[in-house]
Amino acid sequence: MGHHEVPKLNDPSLLISKAYVNGEFVDAASGETFEAHDPSTGKKISTCPEFNKQDTEKAIAAAEEALKSWRKTTGRERATYLRKWYDEMQKNAADIATLITWENGKPLTDAKGETQYAANFFLWFSEEAAHIHGDTVPASIPGNRVYTIRQPVGVCGLITPWNFPAAMITRKIGPALAGGNTVVAKSPGETPFTANALAELSRRAGIPKGVVNFVTALKNTPEVGEALTTDPRIKKVSFTGSTNVGKLLMKQAAGTMKKVSWELGGNAPFIVFDDCADLDAAVAGAIACKFRSSGQTCVCANRIYVQDGIYDKFADKFAEKVKNFKVGYGFDDGVTHGPVIHDRAVGKVEAHVQDAEKKGGKVLTGGKRMTELGDNFFQPTVIRDATMDMQIAQEETFGPIGALFRFKTEKEVVALANDTPVGLAGYFYSSNVNRIYRVAEALEVGMIGVNTGLISDAAAPFGGVKESGFGREGSRYGIEEYTIIKSVTIGGIESELQG
Repeated sequence: MGHHEVPKLNDPSLLISKAYVNGEFVDAASGETFEAHDPSTGKKISTCPEFNKQDTEKAIAAAEEALKSWRKTTGRERATYLRKWYDEMQKNAADIATLITWENGKPLTDAKGETQYAANFFLWFSEEAAHIHGDTVPASIPGNRVYTIRQPVGVCGLITPWNFPAAMITRKIGPALAGGNTVVAKSPGETPFTANALAELSRRAGIPKGVVNFVTALKNTPEVGEALTTDPRIKKVSFTGSTNVGKLLMKQAAGTMKKVSWELGGNAPFIVFDDCADLDAAVAGAIACKFRSSGQTCVCANRIYVQDGIYDKFADKFAEKVKNFKVGYGFDDGVTHGPVIHDRAVGKVEAHVQDAEKKGGKVLTGGKRMTELGDNFFQPTVIRDATMDMQIAQEETFGPIGALFRFKTEKEVVALANDTPVGLAGYFYSSNVNRIYRVAEALEVGMIGVNTGLISDAAAPFGGVKESGFGREGSRYGIEEYTIIKSVTIGGIESELQG
C-alpha cells in the first residue's frame, strides 16, 4: 500500500466517528468534534465527538441503569457474552489490526500481534467469570457460621492510552464485565477508532445496552477524567498512563473514596551478565524489548546494563541489528518500525539524544529525525557509554533509543537498576541458577523477564511497584480489582440436633 492510499477495511462499517452510549452510537450534545490523524502521514483519519462532563454523565447514568440487571447475571452467562465478543474480534482481526496501524503507526505485523493479545483478555476472563469463589471461614464463636461472597464493585471508569489501542481496553473491560460490573471507558484521543470498532463488536456479541460505554474526547480529556474520578456513581477507576496523571487522578478519586488501580510509567532496566549463555539471544531479546512499538511501551528496556567483559561485543552486535531496521509506513512491506505518536514525542527523543551526547554518550547509529519520511519519524538510535546523570537514565524515553551502560559487579548493577522512583518491569540474562533467583528477588519491579525480553501474557499478572502503581491486570489476580469481598456471619446456630 503506497503512502497516499487510504487503508481499506474489509468491513468499512467498523470505522466509526461517534461515541458509544447506552447501546447507541452518539455525538456530543454540543455537536463538537476533534480530528484524529495518521501519525505516519499526518492525514486526518476522521473525527470523533468531543465529549464534556454532561455527555460523560449520560454514559455513567446508562452504566448505572444497566448494572441493575447485569450484576444479577450468572458468571456462566457473562462468560458466554465475553466469549462471543472474543469470537467477533477473531472474525474481524484483520480490520482491528488495520485500524491500530492506521491510528497508532505501529507496523501491521505488530498490530496483528496486539489484536490477538487483546482478544486473549476476553478469552481469559470469559474463563474466569464462572470461577469467582468465596470462602467458608471457621468462626471462633461456636454458634456462628461465617462465609464470604465476591460481589461486583459497581460502575467502573476506565482510562486507557494510545500505545496499545486495543489491548489496554480489553485488559480492563474483560475482568470488569466478568466480575459483574458495567463500564464507562474513556478511549485515547489519539486512537479512538480501535475502541469504537470494539464497541460495535460488543453490540454484535449481544452485550446488553449500557453495560459497555465508550466516551471520546481530546481537548476535554481532563474534564472527562475528572468526571470519571469524582462522580459518586462510579465505584472503581482503572487507569493506564503516566505517573503524573495517575497522581492527579488519585487525588480526584480520593474525594469519593473510589477503589483504584493504576498502571503507570516505568524505567525498565535490562541487564546482561557475562555468564549469559548466548550473547546473540541477549541481543535479540534486548532488541525486541527496547524497540517494540518504536520504544513506546511502558515495559520496554529503558536502561540497558551490560557487564564489562562483554560490553564492547554486545554494543557492536546491538548497533548492527538496529542499523538493519526498516523504518516507514506501517502498511508497507518489510517495514519493521513506524513513527512515534506525535511531534512532542519526537521532541523528547531528540532532547534525550542531545543530552546524552553532551554528557559523553556516543551515538553508534541513528540519532536524527527522519524528515524525509514525515514529521513523526526518528531514526532508531543506539548510544553507548551512557551514564546515570543523563535524562535517558532518569526519565522514561518512550521512543526508539537504546542506551547502553557499563557495569562491573552484580551488586553494583542491582543498586543502579533500583535507583529510580518507579518499578514496572525489569529484565536480565544469565545462565547461573543462583544468580537468577538472587537478582529476580532483589530487583524492585512488579514483573521480571529472565532470558527473555517479552513478558506480556493474559495469564500473567501485569503491574508495578513504587511509583509505577498498584493492582494487577490479566491473570487470576486481575479480577480481584473488580470485586469486593462481603462477609456474612450467621449467629445463634445450635449444635444439638432437634427431635
